[in-house]
Amino acid sequence: MPRRVFTATVVGIEAFPVEVEVDLAFGLPGTTIVGLPDSAVRESRERIRAALRNSGYDYPDRKITINLAPADVRKEGAGFDLPMAVGLLAATGSLPETAVEGRIFLGELALDGRLKPVRGVLPVALLARRKGFSELVVPRENGPEAALVPGVRVLAFAHLSELVEFFHGRFEPEPVTPPSFSSGSLAEVDLADIIGQEAARRALEVAAAGGHNLLMIGPPGAGKTMLARRLPTILPEMSFEEALETTRIYSVAGLLSPERPFITVRPFRSPHHTISEVGLIGGGTQPRPGEISLAHNGVLFLDELPEFNRRALEALREPLEEGRVTITRATGSLTFPARFMLVCAMNPCRCGYYGDTRRACRCSPQEIRRYRSRLSGPLLDRLDIHLEVPAVDWRELSADRRGEPSEVVRERVLQARLRQERRYGIPGKLNAHLSAREVQEWCRPDEAGRRLLEKACERLGLSARAYHRVLKLARTIADLEGSEVIKASHLSEAIQYRTLDRPLYGY
Repeated sequence: MPRRVFTATVVGIEAFPVEVEVDLAFGLPGTTIVGLPDSAVRESRERIRAALRNSGYDYPDRKITINLAPADVRKEGAGFDLPMAVGLLAATGSLPETAVEGRIFLGELALDGRLKPVRGVLPVALLARRKGFSELVVPRENGPEAALVPGVRVLAFAHLSELVEFFHGRFEPEPVTPPSFSSGSLAEVDLADIIGQEAARRALEVAAAGGHNLLMIGPPGAGKTMLARRLPTILPEMSFEEALETTRIYSVAGLLSPERPFITVRPFRSPHHTISEVGLIGGGTQPRPGEISLAHNGVLFLDELPEFNRRALEALREPLEEGRVTITRATGSLTFPARFMLVCAMNPCRCGYYGDTRRACRCSPQEIRRYRSRLSGPLLDRLDIHLEVPAVDWRELSADRRGEPSEVVRERVLQARLRQERRYGIPGKLNAHLSAREVQEWCRPDEAGRRLLEKACERLGLSARAYHRVLKLARTIADLEGSEVIKASHLSEAIQYRTLDRPLYGY
């Protein structure tokens, strides 16, 4: 009679249950694995054979058929080693029949029988709780990650022999305790480190308060990268739900470690400009999350924006609007979360000194136009704040004066976000996420503000999207001041963040 062992496979960031059926029959000895396995799963029979023999157990000298059901879902990765080995041990009587009941097994086997960690354990633990499994059996290094999900007992073993001895009542594994949720901090950087750049500091605060995307334009050495790296320090601390969701993405990507099994600090991702479209957006033959998903609930920083691949930048447009990315392949479609703040930095021209009062620009008008034309209008329209960051004067650099620390600014940002949550009644709902209909409902200016906005639209030629983004920015500025009414002063500040629209399209 075939033995059934439950495991799971991860598709995208979701885990799906898989039944491993092991059947021993008389006939020519050999092992056949069916059920749409990939090459890593097919190679597991050699790892299992060596692991069983080196752990002191016999490998059945029979005709072995292993079925991975459902057969129409592709199985990939080495996490099927342990459930298949457990099925063989149960089929030969080395494990009691009760050992495989109500449990999910997941893990890779070394040739000497050690259990090696695998990726995607957190989604499997969430699946185990959802499907009513009482216990999850994983390698010891995956134990803290699996223990993040309450309601499922985690059994973590270092060796296959420990697992067998446990089910015979001769071994008790070390208890697995989940990592404590204490939101970390970026203590090594602080907004107070920024000297001068008061306008840029204010723009960062507005962007953080409303979740707005930001483009900084300025000469080399003006502090654009310093400003971007300090943006996470003024964002509110992650909630447990946000941390769990972000950790699940990192688990699927294989970026968790025993030292860091829980992501409690908002991600800050800064890929090099040579990154491919797949690396930035996600994808591949078996789609994996890209940088925009790894920046979920955090910040994605693109330095030297015009140097990035044009197709990769254009692919950002839909995720910026939807907060998720859908990747479609011949085998189906997968959706990854991608709700992040996009912060971009660029020079005004190739040499970097166009418009600088201290150094002459060496670029011709054609070169400047060509450099700036690498960025499309639709992409720039989705960046709420266009900010000019001038070079800092040496007098400011030599002055012994520090600005507000991140802690003070973060408190104002937190209060503004709390006002937004109370207004919209949805946790995590920010002004930047408002739809066109919600903008009409919640972002109505007073009469003076309406007249000012009409004049700005006529003079700047704002698109409909830019018009809505100005209103969202004004709503955030009003929230920072604790005002429920959008006044002309709020709109005036919001409009100045869009006045770089036209220069970016030409010389």
